[in-house]
Amino acid sequence: MPPKILVVEDERDIADLLRYRLEREGFRVVTAASGAQALREVERERPDLVLLDLMIPEGDGLEVCRRLRATPATARLPIIVLTARAEEVDRVLGLELGADDYVTKPFSPREVMARVKGLLRRAGEPAIEEVHHVGGLTVDVARHIARVRGRPLPLTPKEFELLRALIEARGRVLTREILLDRVWGYDKELRKGLRQPGPRPG
Repeated sequence: MPPKILVVEDERDIADLLRYRLEREGFRVVTAASGAQALREVERERPDLVLLDLMIPEGDGLEVCRRLRATPATARLPIIVLTARAEEVDRVLGLELGADDYVTKPFSPREVMARVKGLLRRAGEPAIEEVHHVGGLTVDVARHIARVRGRPLPLTPKEFELLRALIEARGRVLTREILLDRVWGYDKELRKGLRQPGPRPG
């Protein structure tokens, strides 16, 4: 069965655009226009990924993200933040609260599709029962836990994946392109999309 995407967006034109592009790619789509509705739809529909606008009524996107990460059943649910807030502090805050990626408005629909596919691909990879030990650092890949001399490191999902990539490289130099692909999911499809901008929502 195709993956189900929850689009949380209160601007109807943007929500309709995302629904159209996602359904054209074969995804099932559920929409919500507020934070409260988003939490209800997550519980009822059990989506495979959430596209989450930050500036929504009845609980903003940051609060929705925080609550999803604080709930065991949705703690690992892939989340891509959509935001018109271009300031670095807002992007960092979203990632610190547990978002896996973010896209700033106005956005290229082709870019969003590539990020959705990349994140779903990584989320579907089987868990690896692997624990790395480097000096006093321990990284448990399957449980997404990193510790230094037994003390947990408070890492965001992206920070953990970056740490994992560097440890698994075992001293080899990783290019920027490799890190973008492995950690952020900027695969060839996305890079092609960035070179050929698609239509942008108004």
